[in-house]
Amino acid sequence: MKAYKPTPAITKLLARFDAELLELLSEDLKNYRAKTQFMSNNKQVAAQQTLSAA
Repeated sequence: MKAYKPTPAITKLLARFDAELLELLSEDLKNYRAKTQFMSNNKQVAAQQTLSAA
């Protein structure tokens, strides 16, 4: 069986795809963390308001 050796163009394309995918995933993770932190802060504020109202 012959070993497959990718051409430089394919290797370059895969490297670019990998870099862009990593960038997208990093951005999504950053946005998710920001949203989750915002939601947990809202829950904490609501709990504090409930406790202070009692």
